[in-house]
Amino acid sequence: MAEEEGVVNAGETFANGEDNLPQVGLIAQYVKDLSFENPNAPAVYQWQGQPQIDVQFNIRADTLGEDVHEVALKIDVTAKAEQGVAFQVELLFGGLFGLRNVPQEQVQAFLLAEAPRLLFPFARRVLADAVRDGNFPPLMLEPIDFSGLYMQQQAQAQALQAGETAGQA
Repeated sequence: MAEEEGVVNAGETFANGEDNLPQVGLIAQYVKDLSFENPNAPAVYQWQGQPQIDVQFNIRADTLGEDVHEVALKIDVTAKAEQGVAFQVELLFGGLFGLRNVPQEQVQAFLLAEAPRLLFPFARRVLADAVRDGNFPPLMLEPIDFSGLYMQQQAQAQALQAGETAGQA
C-alpha cells in the first residue's frame, strides 16, 4: 500500500535521500525576563476586598537561523485595589522552535498561534508561582485561544487592506 502513488509513510526518505515532510520541534523554553513588584507591602496584606486584575499580552516571533525561530510571549498583570496597586508582574517567556520543510505560508500561523499555545501553560505556571511567592493567592490565568485571536487579527488586516484598496480607486 505504501507504494501507491501519493501515499507517504512517516519517516520516508525520497529518491534524493532527503526527508521532505514538515517537521516542527520545541528546542527550548525559558524565562527571558521576570519582574514582580509588591509596592504596598506590608500594608497590602491588610486590605479588604478583591483587587481588579488587568492582563495584557503580546507575542513576538523572530527568525534566528534558517530553521530556528524564537517566539516570546509577554504577559503583564496589574492588580489594583481602592488603596492602590496590590502587585504587578511582567513576564517575558520564550521558546526556540525548529521548523523544517514547513510551507512558508504556514510559518507565520504556527509562530503566532500554535507556538504561543504550546508555551502558555508553562508561562502561566511561572506567573502563578511568582504571585504566590509574593504572598498572594496564585493567579491562574484562563487558557487563551491564540488560534482564534490570530485568525481574527488576519481578518481585520484583510478588511483594512480591502478598505484601503477600495479607497484608492
